[in-house]
Amino acid sequence: MTLRTKFLLFVAIIHVVLIALATQLRTSNPVLFVVSEALLVVSIVLTVQLYRGFVRPFQLIAAGTAAIQAKDFSMKFVPVGQREMDQLITVYNQMIDELRHERVSQHEKSFLLEHLIQASPAGVLILDFEGRLESVNAAAERFLGQPAEDLLGQLPAELPGAWGPALAALTENQPQSLRLSGLQTYRAHVAHFLDRGFTRRFILLEELTQELIKQEKQAYGQLIRMMSHEINNSIGAINSILHSFHYYAPQLAADDQPDFTQALDVSITRNTQLANFIANFARLVRLPPPTLQPTDVHTLLRGICRLLQPQSEERRIHWHLEIPPTPLLLNLDAQQMEQVLLNIAKNALEAIGQDGNIWVRTVAAPATITIENDGPSITPEISQQLFTPFFSTKRDGQGIGLTLVRDILLAHGFQFRLETNDTTQRTAFIMETK
Repeated sequence: MTLRTKFLLFVAIIHVVLIALATQLRTSNPVLFVVSEALLVVSIVLTVQLYRGFVRPFQLIAAGTAAIQAKDFSMKFVPVGQREMDQLITVYNQMIDELRHERVSQHEKSFLLEHLIQASPAGVLILDFEGRLESVNAAAERFLGQPAEDLLGQLPAELPGAWGPALAALTENQPQSLRLSGLQTYRAHVAHFLDRGFTRRFILLEELTQELIKQEKQAYGQLIRMMSHEINNSIGAINSILHSFHYYAPQLAADDQPDFTQALDVSITRNTQLANFIANFARLVRLPPPTLQPTDVHTLLRGICRLLQPQSEERRIHWHLEIPPTPLLLNLDAQQMEQVLLNIAKNALEAIGQDGNIWVRTVAAPATITIENDGPSITPEISQQLFTPFFSTKRDGQGIGLTLVRDILLAHGFQFRLETNDTTQRTAFIMETK
């Protein structure tokens, strides 16, 4: 039974008793009967006023409670002129204002945080309570190479390529460096936050590729310039002296002249080779910015194929040009891009060795060039170091070929990767415009 019902029942009982008593006075004492009737009327009037005074606050409290329960913080009450009632209304209105301000503040902070995450250059992966991807920002989509709708709901360990094993091995609050495909380098950090009292995790990915490449170039550039300066100065002076010794050959005995001349020539040749060796490294440091102009990529590819055709035939390696007859025009530095394609093609030949195939394909939109071979697969350990300066899998390799390729393609704004397809077991170098 509600308080309102109890009050009405009490008032009804009291007035029924008063009416019964007043009825008894009607015959015995008419004057007192009239007075009692007047008092009864006054009592009814006071009861109605008391009812309104007591019940209205309860109605306001009920209405305010319903509004708060519905999370409607826009309902406010106007003072009615009663001191107690106005105090209640004032407290309620202040509470509603504070709740509304707090909710607006929380919404604004949440909106700001969401936009900061989406605009952040760092990749942010937010996991749900089960450890699956619930939210992925634009940078993370770009790093992982997949749209958000394909990533949501997956466990980090289930992500494609090298990302799955790399993210699965992360330890919370221990930042780690991840190097993928031998070029892209990231710093990954796992942490947690509280959501409704429960722990949730997130992964932060920060790309370090450009920063590391810049630091690498500064380091090996300074070293190469110093070596080049010292070696060239010494080689120039030594070769000059060795050439001057040729004038003394006729003064020697006839039997000694051939050995003397041969020793001089070998020394001069070796010095020249050393100069050329250091010049190859110096070319990395002095690589000029590309001079861009419309260039037909198909013409460059056909030229590379013809250039390498004789040695390909000797090794019984067949070329398969799967490119359309129409030109594929891109703004390139033709000389630099030809050097890139030649390095990649020669690496494919050397990877095959004997008896194999090389496939060359292009796609117009987005512009993509693929050079694929069926030689031995690349191991994950080698894949991580392919674009590292001075790293080479060849016994006499200098390790500057793919470094030069890397620097030229980055200067042209190309994305690229070297990978082995697990299904076909073919290794492909893929480059595409951003």
